[in-house]
Amino acid sequence: MHLSIHNWMRAEPLETTLRRISSMGYGSIEIMGAPQLYDTKVVRQQLKDYGLKCWGSVTLMEDGLNLLSADPDERANSVTYVKSLVDMVKELDGHMVSVVPGTVGKIVPDGRPEEEWKWAVASMQEIYAHAEKAGVLLGIEPINRFETYFVNRADQAYALAEATGENCGVCLDIFHMNLEEADWAAALRRSADRLHGFHVADNNRMAPGMGSLDWAAIIGVLKEIGYDGAVSVEFCPPLDRTPANPYPGSIDTNPVGLSPEQKKFLEDHGSSAFTEEFYAQLTQTSLDTLQPLL
Repeated sequence: MHLSIHNWMRAEPLETTLRRISSMGYGSIEIMGAPQLYDTKVVRQQLKDYGLKCWGSVTLMEDGLNLLSADPDERANSVTYVKSLVDMVKELDGHMVSVVPGTVGKIVPDGRPEEEWKWAVASMQEIYAHAEKAGVLLGIEPINRFETYFVNRADQAYALAEATGENCGVCLDIFHMNLEEADWAAALRRSADRLHGFHVADNNRMAPGMGSLDWAAIIGVLKEIGYDGAVSVEFCPPLDRTPANPYPGSIDTNPVGLSPEQKKFLEDHGSSAFTEEFYAQLTQTSLDTLQPLL
């Protein structure tokens, strides 16, 4: 296993992120799922310059993106979007794309359960055919019930992966598992043969080590099941706007350069932009907590 990190959590030039994580000792990055922001030839050179690899990307399923929409045009556009992430990851010599099937923040269904399952499977199968040709793995990611009504648990993601194709897998996130799984360790073991990625944040979505999760136990189960991929840091703290804030100076009161996707995500999660100093602290704390265990 090696330590990776996402880059959607703070609006900054990619090279700034790469410089920081390279100096700290991270091994790879999961590129934000906004391919329009990147020239892959430039990014390839940046990755080489900083001695890093692209592990993959993760879908940003905002309004208008939904693989199980009742609207066939919206489904088609969503499939095209995920295919574009597959292409970006391929061009960056990456490994996998983490796919959240439904719109993040949508908690009301569009159709009957059997209809939505049929739409989701058909969408995933079309993306899967494209990914197989590209040599890029797909990992279906469950997220918690407050962010989607469709796939919340590992078993649900596994069932969709089975329906999609032999090499389709799951990407699990311990923050969401801590909310949704009766037994996160058992869920990990049941997913072992299709586990293509693993995301980490503490129970409060702060950096690993800043909450109550038992990281030695979590990494221990990953080792037990033979997982040998990236452990990808994905903190997103709900920053405290009250005088009780334990991290003074952590909120960037005038963030600039936010993409529409970043802005909406931060708003949806009740968060603000991080200052450079606080973001670097979270990034370092994640590494200090996890690296000795890998």
